[in-house]
Amino acid sequence: MNMQLAKAIVRRHAVLMRIYERLFRYREGFALLFILWVGYIPSHRLRLLIYRLLGLHVGKKSVIYGRAELRSPRGISIGNHTVIGHCAILDGRGELVIGDNVNVSTGVWIWTVQHNKDDPYFSGVKGRVIIEDYAWISCRTTILPGITVGKGAVVCAGAVVTKDVRPYEVVAGVPARKIGDRPKDLRYQLGDDYIDFV
Repeated sequence: MNMQLAKAIVRRHAVLMRIYERLFRYREGFALLFILWVGYIPSHRLRLLIYRLLGLHVGKKSVIYGRAELRSPRGISIGNHTVIGHCAILDGRGELVIGDNVNVSTGVWIWTVQHNKDDPYFSGVKGRVIIEDYAWISCRTTILPGITVGKGAVVCAGAVVTKDVRPYEVVAGVPARKIGDRPKDLRYQLGDDYIDFV
């Protein structure tokens, strides 16, 4: 009887150790799943609190709309009065800096890590992305690693940004090219003054 009990305890211990090892192995996946889940919380104030606890630096009166996906929040810095739209993906693995009064619209993807197509091992390369004050990143755009979007610049809907955008330029297309300029006297202020559930 004692031998059977000892074998049962050993088996249970082995099963628990396998479960623990699998959970430890997939901890990054669980962290990403948790961050994705945070995006579904109906109150933006509660989302901001949790994102801050996860290491995100976000300024006053900024808003992150629902279902946004923040990869590695510790590597992301968002300024004051900035709005991040629904379903945006912000990648902080290679550092992402977003200034004040920036409008990042619905479905924008900002990447700081990508694969090196010329490397035989397809290794990853990182590049810091900077979005300066008053920039407007319109819906469904993609910004690749190592890009700077200058102050007051506009990236039109659906564009793919593969090189730096100068201040106050308006760019569009795939790849994004200059199509115009924006006025330089920008004074508006974005933010959460009227928003509670977004």
